[in-house]
Amino acid sequence: MKVIAINGSPRKDGNTYLALKTACDILNAEGIETEIVNVGALNITGCKACGACANAGKCVINDGFNEIAEKAAAADGIIVGTPVYYAGVNGTLKSFLDRFFYVHSSKMRFKPAAALTALRRSGVTHTYQTIYNFFTIAEMLITPTSYWPGVHGRLKGEAEQDLEGMQVARGIGRNMAYLLKLQAASNIPVPEKEPKEMFNYIR
Repeated sequence: MKVIAINGSPRKDGNTYLALKTACDILNAEGIETEIVNVGALNITGCKACGACANAGKCVINDGFNEIAEKAAAADGIIVGTPVYYAGVNGTLKSFLDRFFYVHSSKMRFKPAAALTALRRSGVTHTYQTIYNFFTIAEMLITPTSYWPGVHGRLKGEAEQDLEGMQVARGIGRNMAYLLKLQAASNIPVPEKEPKEMFNYIR
């Protein structure tokens, strides 16, 4: 089993990374392979709404997105980490998630997923709920933990002093390991997906 942790921060080893690594260390201790992929430092553009991915099976914008997206789509679970910018997800990560879930939602059904945010003071609720919107529409299993999934800190490494935040991150690792092992031990098939009904209020 493998979990991909997506680091949306442009700071490769900042507080977002620290939170993700804390969760991944627990997963590793539970025998689950992890990989932290840094998205925030890349020049990933927003979705162009061209629709070409429907036929190509991948995004047609060549900016390094597909290599990471295919790795994440093949994983058994994902953790999405972001710094909080103006009480929300940072721009590069939002662009990545828009494109990823448009192309790969069907591959993510019932896979465990979690969000982790790094913030100086406030904005955690709106930020993780934005990420959860992607998870729920893809029918993923949101991994629970003991509090809102955020760690506090401004300068590099300060989040480690947020003892409750670190506990929340460890809880994500521990609970995601449980969900993955539960799925591996079960022979119950996932529910059959109904064909999508597209309804538009304009007639």
